[in-house]
Amino acid sequence: MWILGHRGASAAAPENTLAAFSLAMAQQATGVELDVYQVEDDIIIIHDRWLNRTTTGKGMVTSHSLSYLRSLDAGNGQVIPFLSEVFETLPANAVLNVEIKHLNNVNTWLEKIHQGLAQTGFPAENLIISSFNHRWIRQIKAAWPDVRIGALTATYPENGLGFANDLDAFSLHMALDVVDEVYVKEAREAGLKVLVYTVDYPEDMLMLKAWGVDGIFTNVPDIAREVLCR
Repeated sequence: MWILGHRGASAAAPENTLAAFSLAMAQQATGVELDVYQVEDDIIIIHDRWLNRTTTGKGMVTSHSLSYLRSLDAGNGQVIPFLSEVFETLPANAVLNVEIKHLNNVNTWLEKIHQGLAQTGFPAENLIISSFNHRWIRQIKAAWPDVRIGALTATYPENGLGFANDLDAFSLHMALDVVDEVYVKEAREAGLKVLVYTVDYPEDMLMLKAWGVDGIFTNVPDIAREVLCR
């Protein structure tokens, strides 16, 4: 069962920082999940639209220059990372789920992704791209047919697995609040990996394992590893 550090090992290190990603891997996570914004044709890692919660900055991410964003403290002296820095940081066997929060231009975004992969040697087949903006995902899949797509939802879709099929998805990423055993079974029978977020309590971890879920996103990879490997 995959254990993916949600924004890294974010219960113990500043979320979406290199320290959090490194700690997740030290805690024997399978990989990490992170959130990205496109700023000035580069790709930085941050979750919120506003800087106030996770950095020393103020205002909206998209209202500031890249140099200003990179000057901020994202917790314990960490900077807001570039995605390319994560490609360098993670081991080659790590799974990396990139959730897109803001995108200006699909073509320049993909150029930066391919450049980072080529420069670091991180394997493209270990990458999963997801977003609640399914329009962006369709455009990315059309331009890069081989990329693995995560069909992300916080609801129980009325059309079942239709939205995941429409996205030609590799995996289904579903909120813990709405997932159920029947939907997991249907998705796995359809050839989809099923990943559930955000799972921090042992009881939920064991329930999902019993349902046959393929992986979880968790803020506590160390606890998940202990619970799921008993």
